[in-house]
Amino acid sequence: MRWREGRQSENVEDRRGMSRGGMAIGGGLGGIVILLIALLLGADPRQLLEQLPSDGQAPATQSSRPTNPEEEELRQFVGAVLADTEDVWNDIFRQLGRQYREPTLVVFTDQVQSACGVAGATVGPFYCPGDEKLYIDLSFYRELKTRFRAPGDFAQAYVIAHEIGHHVQHLLGTMDQVDSARRRLSEAEANQLSVRLELQADFLAGAWAHHAQKRGVLEQGDVEEALTAASAIGDDRLQGESQGYVVPDSFTHGTSEQRISWFRKGLETGDIRQGDTFGARGL
Repeated sequence: MRWREGRQSENVEDRRGMSRGGMAIGGGLGGIVILLIALLLGADPRQLLEQLPSDGQAPATQSSRPTNPEEEELRQFVGAVLADTEDVWNDIFRQLGRQYREPTLVVFTDQVQSACGVAGATVGPFYCPGDEKLYIDLSFYRELKTRFRAPGDFAQAYVIAHEIGHHVQHLLGTMDQVDSARRRLSEAEANQLSVRLELQADFLAGAWAHHAQKRGVLEQGDVEEALTAASAIGDDRLQGESQGYVVPDSFTHGTSEQRISWFRKGLETGDIRQGDTFGARGL
């Protein structure tokens, strides 16, 4: 991915080294880290973060945490990817006769306070519609490479593009509609809506990749990296690896095959009108 040739977004908020004294993050969310990462790799974080306390905590303080060249390069990378998504989505919204409201990407270390609650690094990247911000601890990219076996810079870019997909859904009102409907449904039915929401975010990530490819940002092998990442975080694969069996009614993001399929559809068409996962009879 030719990210070094692009500009840096001005919408990056660097909170690395900020800490919240005395705060234990992650308790009560379960002990399966791999599932926690997967659940918030684009999920609506309110489903998990609402369980965590967000009031009465010690104020955030800046710690003297040294950085390293690899981490600084990742910081530059996410700024460049965010800038490219801004260019693409501003153009798409303009064609729709709408205005794209650019989100902020928050880079943090260990734990962070958002409008959706407090989260630790183990929950992985997430988007919070309450403050229209994306959150990522850069150490997640190490998890993506080692635990999920999805290396490559475009696999990393896919993660950001998926979260941006949720921001687009928020701006178009889709997230609010799904939230409202989910409250009236059984758990299995609500999960099915979540799957369709996540698959649409994968489609939107693919739509961004389509335009990035036309702009000459992609290099040979980049698409394969993104497809590997999409496959690695399918519900069926994650459940099979963590517990040895799968429970389809509990899926919230879709299978590996579904995630690949919808990302590829967005990549091939680049037309957001083709991404109606809610109206699709088969996923």
